[in-house]
Amino acid sequence: MSARSFGGRLAAEFAAGRHLCAGIDPHAPLLADWGLGDDAAGAERMGREVVAAAAGVAACVKPQVAFFERFGSAGYAALERVLADAREAGLLVVADVKRGDIGSSFGAYADAWLAPGSPLEADAMTAVAYQGFESLVGAFAHVRDHGKGLFVLAATSNPEAREVQRAARDDGRSVARAMVEDAEAFNAEAAAGSGVGSVGVVLGATLDLADFGIDVAKPAVRPALPVLAPGFGHQGARIEQAAQIFGGIGHALLANESRSILAGGAVGLADRVRGRADAIASALAASRA
Repeated sequence: MSARSFGGRLAAEFAAGRHLCAGIDPHAPLLADWGLGDDAAGAERMGREVVAAAAGVAACVKPQVAFFERFGSAGYAALERVLADAREAGLLVVADVKRGDIGSSFGAYADAWLAPGSPLEADAMTAVAYQGFESLVGAFAHVRDHGKGLFVLAATSNPEAREVQRAARDDGRSVARAMVEDAEAFNAEAAAGSGVGSVGVVLGATLDLADFGIDVAKPAVRPALPVLAPGFGHQGARIEQAAQIFGGIGHALLANESRSILAGGAVGLADRVRGRADAIASALAASRA
């Protein structure tokens, strides 16, 4: 894929040693920790501070949209200003929206979050495809034509998800494995077998992926599959174990951390972001040496 593709831009971040995805999660306890009100203004302040600290240090930021959405139109206006700051800083943004639907409904979600010029435009969005991978077709034109990306939920850490994500489909694959392989197949067709793909998956770093039918021992595919991995830091997964956790599907890893960089407030935020970014880069470099 070209450098203007989402996968190409991710590859440039990885080449620069940046693998941290800095989460922006302005929920009430963290806002209180920052001395901010539990309101749209507080969420905006936190978001813009994280963007400033992450620019040039993290690979991307990931605002959890629900924590802005709960404030209604004021929350969306605050999010728009956070997104504008990120664009001005040249920082990749993954909108954590977890949208999923069929037909024109999902197409409208994709337009909201991926269409060039949209007030909510991000570089990529998280998506749910339990209606089938092709239910995401409304976003594929944005991926191919506008350099956008998708991260599809595959194996997540919440215990109640296991029953659905480990369930066997008619073709014998688990739901989680199918999400991984369908994303790989899309990238292989769109990216002609080189670089980093623009469609990735969400895989929890605290999981044993073999339990979900995902073979981490298989050789790495080309283009590399982007993996957005929550669970490092506060949730207990150790970045030093990334190669063991993800194996051949972890060569385009975005390590998401939120609480570990947000806890403690604005004071020291830049140092925490830099510290986690450096630790992640060092651990991944050592694991691949």
